[in-house]
Amino acid sequence: MGEFFHAVKVFGDQLADVGWFAVAIALTLQLAKLFVRSIAWRNILKASYPETAVPRRPVLGAYLAGVGVNSIIPGRAGDVVKIYLVHRRIEGTTYTTLASTLVTETLLDLVLALSIFLWALTQGVLPSLHVLPTLHSFDWGWLVARTKVGAIVFALVTTAVIVFIWWASRHVENFKQRVGRGFWILRDWRRYGREVASWQLLSWVFRIASLYFFLKAFHVHASIHNALLAQVVDSLSTLLPFSPGGVGTKQGLLVYVLNGQASASRLLAFSVGQYVAVTVFNVIVGAIAVYAMLRTLRLREILGRAKAARESEQAN
Repeated sequence: MGEFFHAVKVFGDQLADVGWFAVAIALTLQLAKLFVRSIAWRNILKASYPETAVPRRPVLGAYLAGVGVNSIIPGRAGDVVKIYLVHRRIEGTTYTTLASTLVTETLLDLVLALSIFLWALTQGVLPSLHVLPTLHSFDWGWLVARTKVGAIVFALVTTAVIVFIWWASRHVENFKQRVGRGFWILRDWRRYGREVASWQLLSWVFRIASLYFFLKAFHVHASIHNALLAQVVDSLSTLLPFSPGGVGTKQGLLVYVLNGQASASRLLAFSVGQYVAVTVFNVIVGAIAVYAMLRTLRLREILGRAKAARESEQAN
C-alpha cells in the first residue's frame, strides 16, 4: 500500500497536466460498459425465469449498485448487493439461482481475459514468478514467494468450496435445480450468442476504449496494444480481492508492464488517476442506484438485510 500512496503523491504533482476531456470520454465509455453488461445479465435472468417479467430498471440499478460496492469493499460484497436487490424486486427469484446467473455472466469474461493474458505472455512483458515478490506493491507477493503456504491456502479454499457445495446440497431444497436454472440460457447457444455474448463483447470494446482514453489523458503512449496490457494488469490485480480493486498491486504491475511507454512518474499518475476516477465514478453511480432502490446508503444495513433474507430463504 505504501507504493500506492507514493503514486497518489505523484498523481497530485501532475494533476495540472491531465487531459480532462479524455477523462470524460473514458468515463462515458465506462458507463456504457456497465449499461450493456446489465443488458446481458437481464437476458440471462429472463432465460432463467421465462415465466416471470424481468424489468430493465431494477436489473440496471442492481448491477450499478453492485459495481459501486465492489469498488470500495473487497471480497465481492457488491455481488451480494446485486443479488439482494434483484431478489427484492423480482418475485419468485431465489438467491441460489441468482448467484449462478452471475457465474454465467462471467464465463465469456474468463475466456477473453485468459486469451488476452496468453497474448501478453507472447509479448514477454509480464513479470515472472521470481520477479513478482520483488514488486513492493504486489499485495500477495508473499503468497507467490512461499509455495508451500500458497499450496496450503489453495487447498483450504478448495476444501471450503467443496464443503459449502455439500452443505448447500443437503440444506437447500432443490439445490441442483436452482443452480442449474441460472445456466439455462447455455442450452441455446444461438440465444446465448445473440443475447449475452454479443453485449459482453461490446462491453469489452468499451472497456479497452476507456483504457485507451485514460492513457491519452495521462500522456502515456495511447494504443490498443497498451490498452490491452493495462487490461491484463487490471485482471491480474483483482484476481485475489484482498484489497478493493487490487489497489497497490495494480501500480507495481503497470509500471513494470508499461515500462518505456512513458516516464515512471507518468505511469504512476496514470495508474492512480485511472483507478481513482473509475472508483469515484462507480461509487457515485452505485450510490445513486442504491438510494433510488432502498432509500438508504448504509452499507452495513444493506449487507445485513441481504444476509438475513438469504438465511430466511435457506431456512424455508
